[in-house]
Amino acid sequence: MAVSKADQAYQILKERIMDGTYGPGKRLVIDQLGREYNISTNPWRESLRRLEAEGWVDIIQNAGAVVKTFDTETWKRTMRLLARLGGLATALSAEKMTPDDISEARRLNREMGDALANFDPQRFGALNRRFHALLCSRCDDERLNDLVSAEWTRLELVRQSAFWYAPGRALASISEHTAILDLIEGGADPEMIETASRRHDINTLEAVTNYEASLSGANEPAHVRSAI
Repeated sequence: MAVSKADQAYQILKERIMDGTYGPGKRLVIDQLGREYNISTNPWRESLRRLEAEGWVDIIQNAGAVVKTFDTETWKRTMRLLARLGGLATALSAEKMTPDDISEARRLNREMGDALANFDPQRFGALNRRFHALLCSRCDDERLNDLVSAEWTRLELVRQSAFWYAPGRALASISEHTAILDLIEGGADPEMIETASRRHDINTLEAVTNYEASLSGANEPAHVRSAI
């Protein structure tokens, strides 16, 4: 089946946004895109409306389309959504995971500990995504997998690794990974696995939120803090 021009335009834009070629705040000028990729105006307009609906771009009156600038609140909303989507995908994948899958997941988790010990947040973040992708890899719901992948990408566009914004959270996450793997390896009920996976993401959200609140409180004048 032939891919439509609108689908081609959509795929081009989404890939460029995801790989950072078109970063936050980048204007997406239809005429320029048309010349660069030899695709006419209407497919670009259609693809931009689709990307706006998915939350990747903003279409601003009299200014055109720009890549969305993500903020802390976006990260928090994404974490809440990823907790539910990722938890479900992990639970659906769990019973199909092989001993080799589990062994590989444990290896990735150990490497995360090494990255943490070596103060390498970029490697930690990359390993963390690979770990969770592996836990979801046996889920046979293609739509769910696409949604999980998209939210992970959105998360990384906001912050490369949220763990480093809450002291101690990275180390705790490694222990939680081990607990999730123990549940999977032990053949635990899928609902229990889903709950553990969801709780893992919520713990990160709460740790970062509480840490930011503590920093905000510390920066307030003493008379303001005492009045709260």
